[in-house]
Amino acid sequence: MPAQANLNNIHIIDINSVDNRKKSAKLVTKLFELWGLDNATQLNLLGLSESSRSLLSKYRNASSPLPASRDVRDRVGWLLSCHKALRLLYPHNAELRYSWVNRHNEIFDGQTPLDVMKEQGVIGVARVARYLDFLRGQ
Repeated sequence: MPAQANLNNIHIIDINSVDNRKKSAKLVTKLFELWGLDNATQLNLLGLSESSRSLLSKYRNASSPLPASRDVRDRVGWLLSCHKALRLLYPHNAELRYSWVNRHNEIFDGQTPLDVMKEQGVIGVARVARYLDFLRGQ
């Protein structure tokens, strides 16, 4: 029975709520800033068209929520997973932590993780995040 008691204390986060999508927008655009990404790359990683450029400043200010689509939600989740893994892997090296996505990597056939994410879309973002999870587990 103690296990069931723990289940009752779980705090469920509504990832579709407007407020939480605004918070996620602010978080992910801050990450993009730390990674030094241009607007076109930010939109690409979010799976949004280049005509959505005006939304980026609204996301940065948390005045507009990210789209509620599953694709955007998955992309943001994987991107934040990359950030978490890099923070755990390089806790004392912020320069490496934030430049890692722009460094060529043999595991990605000499491409940068950012190239993989841009070219392969959500699959590439997930691939990079899973690789970082693998590194954390070693």
